[in-house]
Amino acid sequence: MRIHLGLGSGPIKLLLMQGIWNDLVNGLKGGNLKALARAISLVENEYEDYNAFLKLLPFSDKKIIGITGPPGAGKSTIVDCLINEFITRHQKVGVLCVDPSSPYTKGALLGDRIRMNNWFNNPDVFIRSLASRGDTGGLHPKIIEIADLVKTSPFDHIIIETVGAGQTETEIAGLADTTVVVLVPEAGDDIQNMKSGLMEIADIFVVNKADRPEADRFVKNLLSMLSLSFSLKQKQAPVIKAVATEKKGIGELMKSIAGNQMVERNNTSGKFSLLAEKAYWLIRQKRMKNVNVQMLAEKIEQLSGGGTFNLYQFIEDY
Repeated sequence: MRIHLGLGSGPIKLLLMQGIWNDLVNGLKGGNLKALARAISLVENEYEDYNAFLKLLPFSDKKIIGITGPPGAGKSTIVDCLINEFITRHQKVGVLCVDPSSPYTKGALLGDRIRMNNWFNNPDVFIRSLASRGDTGGLHPKIIEIADLVKTSPFDHIIIETVGAGQTETEIAGLADTTVVVLVPEAGDDIQNMKSGLMEIADIFVVNKADRPEADRFVKNLLSMLSLSFSLKQKQAPVIKAVATEKKGIGELMKSIAGNQMVERNNTSGKFSLLAEKAYWLIRQKRMKNVNVQMLAEKIEQLSGGGTFNLYQFIEDY
């Protein structure tokens, strides 16, 4: 393959050639993991004219499994168990794991590389850790584009694990076809604080570490809360007890995921709604790309000299 990524103007200019873009797309379709890794880096770092490459990607309706939940709930262990189940069935898996970025260094620990190190030499498993880069939705600013790159490759299943999310980090629901929210018995009364966010996006709940005290009580309270918000227009999400470190409950989770994805395949309006969510996210990013607080502050300073500055007029005129 004629793909060369690196520093300097030469390699970047080569990427602008249509033949190079086509080679990269063909590499993705053929399951070339090096091509996939390079394509993700290209998009993640916004190489010049990378949008021309994205426009060549074929449409894919492959389903995405989103795994989210509060920190320490065992999301990575659940993902590790799912990978094991898929590999046992001779299926290929692509995994994107998002870790929080430091507000100071902008770096990330990317601990999923440690927790899932059993799979890094498996040719049927692709795992890419991504830093959230300050994104407030528990994901990565380019997660839609990167997910489409993975969907172009011949994976049977795609999993996205979010940053340890709280009440507001719910953007995974606009990306994943099946959203799994992982909780632990220790959440206790905090479940009330989560209901306006995580509790409303789940297609499936997993109560992990269910061998701990108060697990049954927690599940009972969760089911009670869900029944209060249940409506005839919306199917109540199943609640699965699991002990991921012992692979307990994973079989039931697999069945629930398969059942939800079957429903999603037959839900045409839901498919277009999900595409609309992605389109909205991308349009918002594009429109806001050249807008930042420092630039706005400078413009406001220029306009406020006469003492007649009006914030709402400024927004309308911007």
